[in-house]
Amino acid sequence: MPGTAVDPQVGTQLNWDQYATAWARLHGGFDPRAAAPVVRAWLRFAYHVGYVLGRLRVGPTAVTVAGVLLCFCVPLLVGRPGDGPFLGALFVLLAAVADSVDGAVAVATGRTTRLGYVYDSLADRLGEVAWLLAFWLLGAPGALVAAGGALSWLHEYVRARAVSAGMREIGAVTVGERPTRVSVGLVGLLVAGLAGLIEPDLAAGTITMATAVWVLLAAFGLGQLLSTVRRALLDAG
Repeated sequence: MPGTAVDPQVGTQLNWDQYATAWARLHGGFDPRAAAPVVRAWLRFAYHVGYVLGRLRVGPTAVTVAGVLLCFCVPLLVGRPGDGPFLGALFVLLAAVADSVDGAVAVATGRTTRLGYVYDSLADRLGEVAWLLAFWLLGAPGALVAAGGALSWLHEYVRARAVSAGMREIGAVTVGERPTRVSVGLVGLLVAGLAGLIEPDLAAGTITMATAVWVLLAAFGLGQLLSTVRRALLDAG
């Protein structure tokens, strides 16, 4: 759910071009029509789903809440014998769709708000805590899980504080962004599930490797972001 109002006609439906223009204004000027084919297809899919939900009078907050509930299901499901990690991966995917669609509903219907941005950011952090909890339940070391959560939180905190300090753009698109966390959560659970089918004890080792990948990407991404923020704020000063 993006963070600032962009269309004065609240509740009106935007077509794809209008939506892309509004979306770009909320994301540092990045135009989704110029994105890579996979990214463009994903964003256009989110737009169409958001458009339909908007026509059905489903609000962005309802979609955000649904996404959080889907995330909370992940640690509840992963402990099921056999198919638990696969069900967890499915719910991570569904939650990722909801995370994209809530913003699409807000933009497509002209209902973006600063409060909605706060809710959406909080929902993302709660969802990631749930995924990491699922990693821990599958056997990942607690310290490694905590490190992954802390680094991801720092990534978002640094960007938010940098914007407050005067950085006008979103900064670097790092390797530790939200889509990376979604990918690690999804693939990690799938691979852990497959490993568990071969040998139950392999699931814990596999999810530990996935958690380590999360930590390494989050740490490298935080370094990228700090470097960009430093340059941007020094230039602004």
